[in-house]
Amino acid sequence: MTEKQYARLVEDMSPKSPSWKNCLCAFLIGGLICAIGQGIMNGYLALGLDKEAAGTAMSMTLVAISALLTGLSVYDDIAKHAGAGTLVPITGFANAVSSAAVEFQTE
Repeated sequence: MTEKQYARLVEDMSPKSPSWKNCLCAFLIGGLICAIGQGIMNGYLALGLDKEAAGTAMSMTLVAISALLTGLSVYDDIAKHAGAGTLVPITGFANAVSSAAVEFQTE
């Protein structure tokens, strides 16, 4: 078997990746997470916090929600469908830290 034939065989046997579907899901879920964060920030601004304090409170709220969802094993289910969309910096960080703690507790 030549290299060309082998490359063709590998290409034929490899599962096809639904790239467009994956990109769309990541975009929609990531956008939804950002929209939720903006809604939380608007809520804190409506409560009378200044922009800096509202941003800090929103970040803390997103970290708490992400940690809670990770502890309940919901965040991983969302990540299965959203892929990179769940890696929005603050929620992805909270998931990474929380999942390590949850994993440690189960051992």
